[in-house]
Amino acid sequence: MTENTSGNTSGNTKPESASALVVIDVQESFRQRETWQAASDPEVAVRVGELVDHARERGHLVIWVLHTEPGSGTVFDPASGHVRLIDGLTRADGEPLLTKTAHNAFTTTNLQQILTERGIRSLITCGIRTEQCVETTTRLASDLGYDVTFVTDATATEPIGHPDAPAGRPLAEILADPRTLLPADIITRTEYALAGRFAAVTTVKELTGS
Repeated sequence: MTENTSGNTSGNTKPESASALVVIDVQESFRQRETWQAASDPEVAVRVGELVDHARERGHLVIWVLHTEPGSGTVFDPASGHVRLIDGLTRADGEPLLTKTAHNAFTTTNLQQILTERGIRSLITCGIRTEQCVETTTRLASDLGYDVTFVTDATATEPIGHPDAPAGRPLAEILADPRTLLPADIITRTEYALAGRFAAVTTVKELTGS
């Protein structure tokens, strides 16, 4: 399922460079779940907003991606009303908004078409969740030949329960389980997996200089 509301960019007075910021799944859906209380950075939208401002100032394309699970009855079902950008983030005219049903931002969208049409070869990735949709998109982008920068502190994730643990446990039980993988460890693992192989790993401050 793909929605491309790219709009008309002819009114943009700044030249567009061959780079794009891909903002992945920074949506209200996550804030509706109990596990978000234990997220690595519940205010990750602030860091993402800094990247968006930086990209716009330099004439880079900002591409917004939202995850949807139509008919699921979950917070990712568009019928829930939560499949929207986290409050405080605003899409500007001419910035594509894509909806996906896969983990990566390419498979079920026309993201690659947009990038190809605009001659974009360099991507900056950020969003939710660090090791899932953001890492998966970063890996695939690298395999497709894009030069990718992964902004680690503009991503966020939640604790991951052990694969053998019962589904649907309350957050307190997940956190009390010594087998649970905590956000800090997840982020470190992702940084190790991506750096030097799939992407340059950086921070908002290092990228923006502020």
